[in-house]
Amino acid sequence: MHRKSQKYNASITVNGAELPVEVVFERRRGHRFSITRQRIIMRLPLGLAASEVQARLYELQQWVGKMAAKKTALLTPFTPKTYRSGDLLTVGARQYILDIAVEDRGSHSGKLIDNTIALYLSSRSTPANRNKAVKSLLSRIVASDFHPEIEQRVQHWNRRTFNRPLKGVFLKYNHSNWGSCSVNGNVNLSTRLLFAPPEVQDYIILHELAHLVELNHSDRFWALIERYMPDYAEKEKWLKTHGGACDF
Repeated sequence: MHRKSQKYNASITVNGAELPVEVVFERRRGHRFSITRQRIIMRLPLGLAASEVQARLYELQQWVGKMAAKKTALLTPFTPKTYRSGDLLTVGARQYILDIAVEDRGSHSGKLIDNTIALYLSSRSTPANRNKAVKSLLSRIVASDFHPEIEQRVQHWNRRTFNRPLKGVFLKYNHSNWGSCSVNGNVNLSTRLLFAPPEVQDYIILHELAHLVELNHSDRFWALIERYMPDYAEKEKWLKTHGGACDF
């Protein structure tokens, strides 16, 4: 019995950066390329010769290069950021100076002192894990700094629109979506949204509040969005074009 699909890992080089590629062999006639926030995917027919696979990888490399030239933030998720003491972190209209110390300690921690984010990292951790911890700490510390302002704007939009009971407003690092809203009135927003312009943030806030009235993305839901923000499509377009660069 033939397997329905097989997966392999490969890589391509675009603009000097090595990018991971998930190669999927499946029952299909032609090939297909796609880019998600997490990976680049190349789908190929089962049983394709090795020479053809290499040819398709080269074609994928050219395609990704053209796509990246049109949308500069497209490859940002595949380029891990590095952080050093003295670096300036700009989030919206606020700027933070990073002060990073690697110490013999059991865990990572950090705090905001005026406009300086002090991070204390464990020397017992690997460099890759320390870099991951920096992103998590930055998200948490910046979220705490922005939370009063964001909560005020959520309440403002709720009062001028649907006026539904709200239980809480939370800022959390989330890469799978920009926000969510629970049936019990919790509004969750991704800290990545803090890098977007205020009007784009307002769109996501309105989007999640509308789910307190319409739980799905029905025509009624989009009618509510358009009623209070007729140009919401421009905000959607901004997120699709620049959203990949919104990250710590």
